[in-house]
Amino acid sequence: MDLSQQEWSEKLNADDNSQILDVRTDEEVAEKQIPNAKQMDIQNPPKFMEELQQLDASKNYYVYCRSGARSAQACAILKSQGFENCYNLLGGITEWEGETVS
Repeated sequence: MDLSQQEWSEKLNADDNSQILDVRTDEEVAEKQIPNAKQMDIQNPPKFMEELQQLDASKNYYVYCRSGARSAQACAILKSQGFENCYNLLGGITEWEGETVS
């Protein structure tokens, strides 16, 4: 499900069963990242799929990338693997106005 920044942030803040996924590359993550995000580089498909198998399907996943395209793709993959609750951040970290760490 695609959510605006405000919707994504509000839903995340009210969710006690959440995990943030950052599907960008190492280089992008080094610039800045949303706190407590787990990186899973979608541009490395074998590793991405391996890490996906280790995720807890009962959690709610809040997924972002640079602009929202790769995270939308990641949500589609998660759903195809049985993960029911996956929320894509529209605009990605480029438009994120919340807290970041570097």
